[in-house]
Amino acid sequence: MSKVGQAYAGHIMDTIEKIDRIQQRGDLTRDEVLYDATLRNLQTLSEATQQLPEVIKAQYPAIPWKQISGFRNILVHNYLGDLDPETVLMVVQQHLPLLAAAVRGMLATDSADQ
Repeated sequence: MSKVGQAYAGHIMDTIEKIDRIQQRGDLTRDEVLYDATLRNLQTLSEATQQLPEVIKAQYPAIPWKQISGFRNILVHNYLGDLDPETVLMVVQQHLPLLAAAVRGMLATDSADQ
């Protein structure tokens, strides 16, 4: 993976770790500051996944890359407030662990190749 790809993969891991720390502070479904912080980090994460090389993402077909990209659009353009805290919590709990494992794999494979 290119240095730029490595940087974006590292950035994704950083945002996942931030979201984990946010979760430790309380319930994002009840605290709008935690909810907003989570949304912002999910947006950053989604944008970073768009910058990963397609050839690398193809090695992780279990990750719904297009849906992650689409989720970014929902986060950014959610003008009508259709996104609710329970949905965001479900995304965090069910999908981020799989994404984190894939990105860790990318970084580990990349460092082993060097």
